[in-house]
Amino acid sequence: QVQLVESGGGLVQPGGSLRLSCAASGNIFGIYDMGWYRQAPGKQRELVASISVGGTKNYADSVKGRFTISRDNAKKSVYLQMNSLKSEESAVYYCYAKIRPAGNLIYKDYWGQGTQVTVSS
Repeated sequence: QVQLVESGGGLVQPGGSLRLSCAASGNIFGIYDMGWYRQAPGKQRELVASISVGGTKNYADSVKGRFTISRDNAKKSVYLQMNSLKSEESAVYYCYAKIRPAGNLIYKDYWGQGTQVTVSS
């Protein structure tokens, strides 16, 4: 069974940094896009950043210049380095990936369980 497991959330002061990690496990044939979404209370889930299998990156305008997404294809992992965090960026951060499970012909969307990021003094 394919799973995404996140780590690295927590409490940080405004202006601080956090690094989120997400690893895929299970019987996987291939992984296409990977990325991060976030959802704050009362708000819709929004894309933070994504990265293709070839390394093409896409960021939400609000995080450009502060967040960096990266991936390690050998480790089936994606990372999000978040710098200069703002209080309004407190949210649950979700990892996602388009994965083709072994024995399947199509790629499906998979989500992690979410990790809480709280930016507060």
